Amino acid sequence: MPRSAKTVRSRSGARAVKRAPGGRQAKSARLYHHGALREALLQAAERLLERDGVQGLTLRAAAREAGVSHAAPKHHFGDLSGLLTDLAIVGFERFRGYLATGLQDDLSPREKLDAIGRGYVAFAKAHPGLFLMMFRSERLDMSRPALRAAARASQDVLASALGESGAGGGRLTLEAAGRLARAWSLVHGFSILLIDGRWKPLLARLPEGSTAEDLLEAAIDSASARRSGGQAAPI
Repeated sequence: MPRSAKTVRSRSGARAVKRAPGGRQAKSARLYHHGALREALLQAAERLLERDGVQGLTLRAAAREAGVSHAAPKHHFGDLSGLLTDLAIVGFERFRGYLATGLQDDLSPREKLDAIGRGYVAFAKAHPGLFLMMFRSERLDMSRPALRAAARASQDVLASALGESGAGGGRLTLEAAGRLARAWSLVHGFSILLIDGRWKPLLARLPEGSTAEDLLEAAIDSASARRSGGQAAPI
């Protein structure tokens, strides 16, 4: 018999089961302590985001998914923008880890960009709903310092791989900013088209076994080639 149930006897002596008040939500609330409820709500929100898209993510839906009271998300995040913003911060921190995977000090700028591009695409493939939400500024509280810092940290990985000195929020020359914008546009646009399934017709025309990552590498090669002579040049 579930522990939340209590056995009592009626006047006739028959056994009956008296349910504890609150049901599943009361039991779930007792299981969360010391900040675990906030983490559980973020995990529930991410599941909803990947399953139903941002349009299916509400405070009530997150509470229901986590099995807690409807008031819990408002207590921890204030409103839906607060929940999405905290989830985006988690996403950018995870995203930075994906970008840094495969980076080594002895790689050339071209090889570093390739490694970052693969990490960028891997994150977009693994977390498409989160990826799309992270770059939708109208749904987030962009005044939050923690969000700006997390987003900038991931951008700095790309800047440092290109050998730019503006990592950490420092000033960039227009030329350096142009290189960063070109590299970022390439990998981000590629990822968006991948999530939307737009590369499938092109991949179907490539040699058997070709992957989206192979196509990305070819795109980076093409962007790196000099206009005259076709020699490779740094992005």
